[in-house]
Amino acid sequence: MSKLTHLDEQGNARMVDVGGKPVTRRTAVATGRIAMSAEALSAIRDGEVPKGDVLAAARIAGIMAAKKVGELIPLCHPLALDSVSIEFAFDDGGLRATATATLDGKTGVEMEALTATSVALLTIYDMAKAIDKAMTIADIRLLSKTGGKSGDWRAPA
Repeated sequence: MSKLTHLDEQGNARMVDVGGKPVTRRTAVATGRIAMSAEALSAIRDGEVPKGDVLAAARIAGIMAAKKVGELIPLCHPLALDSVSIEFAFDDGGLRATATATLDGKTGVEMEALTATSVALLTIYDMAKAIDKAMTIADIRLLSKTGGKSGDWRAPA
C-alpha cells in the first residue's frame, strides 16, 4: 500500500524491524534558537535568573530528553546512547542550542539530537519566563547525520 517505513501493507502503523541491519557508528547534530529580550539574555549570561543556572538546567534536561525519545515519539526505537552533548552560544538577541547524539547501533540518532535541542530550549524558556514571556523558539533543525545505510548527510548552508 505504501512505501512509508512505519506503515505495513494494510496501512497500519508499525515499528520498523531493524534486527537485520548492521551496527554502525551513528552521530546526529541538531540546532535551534530562542530569541529573547536583552534583559533576559543578560540575566542568563550573568547567572542572575532567580530560578538558578539556566544553561546547566537546560543541558541536563536536553540530555535526559534524548534518553527518553523511545517513550516520547511513537514508533521510535529506545536507544542505548553512547553520548549526548549540548552546547550553547549567545548571539545578538538570543541563544542557540546545539545537541550532538552518538551511538554504535542499527538505527539513527536524529530524533535524539532534535529532541535534546527542543527540550533544552523549552527549559531555557521555562527558567527565564518570569523575565520575558515573549521569548520565541524557532529554527530547530537537523544539521548533520553520519552512519547507516543512507550514509552521511549535511544540511544545505
